[in-house]
Amino acid sequence: MHDDDEPEFKPDEPDPDLPEKPKEGEPRQAGGGTFHQELQHSMVAARVPEAVGMGTFCTGAIVLTGPHEFVLDFVLRMSPPHRIAQRVVMAPNVVGLFLRALKENLDKYRQNFGPPATLPPPPPGMKPPPISEVYEQLKLPEEIMSGTYANAVMIVHSPAEFCFDFVTSFYPKSAVSARVYLAVPHVTQLFDSLSRSYEQYVQRVQQNQQPKPPDNPPPAAPGGNTWQIP
Repeated sequence: MHDDDEPEFKPDEPDPDLPEKPKEGEPRQAGGGTFHQELQHSMVAARVPEAVGMGTFCTGAIVLTGPHEFVLDFVLRMSPPHRIAQRVVMAPNVVGLFLRALKENLDKYRQNFGPPATLPPPPPGMKPPPISEVYEQLKLPEEIMSGTYANAVMIVHSPAEFCFDFVTSFYPKSAVSARVYLAVPHVTQLFDSLSRSYEQYVQRVQQNQQPKPPDNPPPAAPGGNTWQIP
């Protein structure tokens, strides 16, 4: 090659005039001086803040469904004043994973300890009170009014109770945002109530996704199946 010849590049060699492509797992510049990167890390070693470590014992849960989230209000009704002891907010897809994990834990519980104890059913003909009346009888402290976000849940159980660690799984370290204890009979109630709410949510989403026929469809084009738009 002569000195005045153009440099020769092989097809498999990078062009020095182009910016080097980042390797897999490295940050990618998104413009404006920002970077984006896909990250994966385990939540098994989630940090437990001191304020959360003791956990909160609850005697039941109320499930609220919004358009984009589920709210779990864990209540304490041992003695007045009855109160909401912990409020956890989760996205619908996280609730689906939570239900799957809870079902697996209940199955393991049955294998190890037999059928879980259940609470006595309400008297025949007794209707549940309106939700507004329920919340009128519950104290909701201002410090938990906005709730605690969680995008993962870890579950452990003993013969008598279940422990739920609601986790914020963010890089670089997962952390437990709320720890809730429930007696076994209340866990089966939570599973049944949350399952019904989740099924209703899925049905609403599916109904909204179904295409609706136009009120006044335009006439069909002659000799074809396409619409003729004037």
